[in-house]
Amino acid sequence: MGKIKAGLKFERGVRKFVVNNIFNKIRAYNKQKIFCIGRNKTGTTSLNKAFSDLGFIVGDQRTAEQMTPHYFEGNFQPIIRYCRTAQVFQDVPFSYPETFKHLDRAFPGSKFILTIRNSSEQWYESLIRFHSKKFGNGGIPTAEQLKNADYVWKGWVYQLLKLYNTTEDNPYDKNTLINHYNEHNNAILKYFEKRPNDLLFINLAEKGSYYKFCKFLGIDSPYDEFPWENRTSKIK
Repeated sequence: MGKIKAGLKFERGVRKFVVNNIFNKIRAYNKQKIFCIGRNKTGTTSLNKAFSDLGFIVGDQRTAEQMTPHYFEGNFQPIIRYCRTAQVFQDVPFSYPETFKHLDRAFPGSKFILTIRNSSEQWYESLIRFHSKKFGNGGIPTAEQLKNADYVWKGWVYQLLKLYNTTEDNPYDKNTLINHYNEHNNAILKYFEKRPNDLLFINLAEKGSYYKFCKFLGIDSPYDEFPWENRTSKIK
């Protein structure tokens, strides 16, 4: 009897997910797209929560993470199709290098938000702490641990880290990671340098950042600051 109830509960859950997905797709069809393209550990989860609190239709992150193989194949069409299901998108694959250019061409008039930390050093330390806790049993993960990490699917994290161009022997090489972070941010700033109304360059920890966020979107908010999520270091 318990198995039957569990099966019915699962079936109802799947049905609800499908219905909500269709409903959100209809609601989001004619709405302006907003892409959060800062690298992970720059406050993207908090940004996601801020949008949700304001009633925006936010894309399902786990579904988005499953688009990673398409990115490495250079096939952006599945990612673009997925973007028709919601209004706001953050983290991978939207924070991958070059993705923002394809999204900009596919969805003219969209808004882009580039989140940063106080420094590239702070970003690196935050990334290391998060990955050490989640994938390395408290220490900096090895390539073998990343290959065996069961997140999204086995090996997904290892594939993700290849974006940074680090080596098998030293997957968290500091200089390589920091250079990648800086190059990613600089490429976005250069791309949008003559379109300041389309890109918000923001450090969520800075005083007044939430006001800048609301002004960029042209909205009023009942809140005064960003809700901090997944905080792995003290925000100064």
